[in-house]
Amino acid sequence: MIAKQEYEPDVALKMFNNGTVHSHMYVSGSLDLSNKGIEKLPDRLSCYELNLSDNPLKSIPDDLEVECTLTLNGCRNLNSLPEGFQTGSLELQNCTELESLPEDLDVWYLDAGGCSRLKSFPKRATIEHGSLSIAGCNWISSIPEYVGRLATFDISDCPLITELPEHLEIGLWIDVAGSGLSKLPAHLKESNLRWRGVPVDERIAFHPETIKASDALTETNAEIRRVLIERMGFEKFFDEANGHKLDKDTDPGGARELIRIDLENDEDIVCLSCFCPSTKRHYLLRVPPTILTCHEAAAWMAGFNDASKYQPVIET
Repeated sequence: MIAKQEYEPDVALKMFNNGTVHSHMYVSGSLDLSNKGIEKLPDRLSCYELNLSDNPLKSIPDDLEVECTLTLNGCRNLNSLPEGFQTGSLELQNCTELESLPEDLDVWYLDAGGCSRLKSFPKRATIEHGSLSIAGCNWISSIPEYVGRLATFDISDCPLITELPEHLEIGLWIDVAGSGLSKLPAHLKESNLRWRGVPVDERIAFHPETIKASDALTETNAEIRRVLIERMGFEKFFDEANGHKLDKDTDPGGARELIRIDLENDEDIVCLSCFCPSTKRHYLLRVPPTILTCHEAAAWMAGFNDASKYQPVIET
């Protein structure tokens, strides 16, 4: 049996950079191999912390050992993880080819935010005590019973999740923005709610129909104000807030208006009110607050920095 050789992180990094890395390495600290073009790892690699973000890896070896944190954020070719993989924290943000998590996965912290092809949890796993994020995993429809006590839980932009396990415990907060939840179950009533990271109450999270423009305009916290406006919708907000017109003109869809609402201690809200030429549907589209005309707004939405160069023959 070949014994592992121990290396300091800086020495190990130089070996990876020089292409002299070999099997049976133990790295005693944190090894950052992010964005190194790595397609394959050596056999029997062991680390305390390992960052492999933004590499073209399709898989990781069955014998990889990471004691504390394995970071694979942005590994967009990654499509599998080894069965029974164990580590303290597993970060998988935006691994967009990953469709499933391995059976018998054992972690305290799991961040699979942005894994847009992830469809379900494994049948057997241990995910508890730490934090779990599946933000943007819009194919996942249920949370397994083995997910127990968590510190934080992010199910934002998971519209198919409409209920939570009865025994689930949340120590700090749960982010429900864009999820399918219409309320918290009774056993989670004391959990702190968040909406895309912003602390909110049940009214903001689950009863947007009760929000008025005056609530947003009198709110002193800019982050909460933005959530209030998002929850009630720009169109309703502008209707109630009586925004003032900066400009008006016409396009093939009909009349257009550029409307602004001034916000105290925050960036003003400017939107283009317009109609789609083909569907005749009305849209209220937010643009940067520096824009002063409808034409500038349309040019900005079309990707033009110089509005004078935006001269469409036909707008659809």
